[in-house]
Amino acid sequence: QVQFVESGGGSVQPGGSLRLSCVVSGFTLNNAPMTWVRQPPGKSLEWVSDINSAGDRTYYRDSVKGRFTISRDTGKNTLYLQMDSLKPEDTAVYYCAKARPDRLYSDYERRRSWGQGTQVTVSS
Repeated sequence: QVQFVESGGGSVQPGGSLRLSCVVSGFTLNNAPMTWVRQPPGKSLEWVSDINSAGDRTYYRDSVKGRFTISRDTGKNTLYLQMDSLKPEDTAVYYCAKARPDRLYSDYERRRSWGQGTQVTVSS
């Protein structure tokens, strides 16, 4: 059974840092591209970052480029998102999942097969 367990969120001031983790079970990370997706309060899911199945290519939405870094540890089967220089607009629940080529994700998919997510709040 595929499971995603996210952790590492919290409340930080603007300019702060957090490192999110996602422990994956049911498949191995070196067999699948992975993604981080977030849902800001009152808004739809939005794609944040991808890493390919080989782990040697990463992709970011424009608003987080240079601030966020996606990575993985295949030995721990864990996906990470290092978030630096955080801004209030980064406030959201963050989820990890298998990546879709179109980078479009639905609430149905989130409720059906994702984890609980981890809350990130950036506020002074």
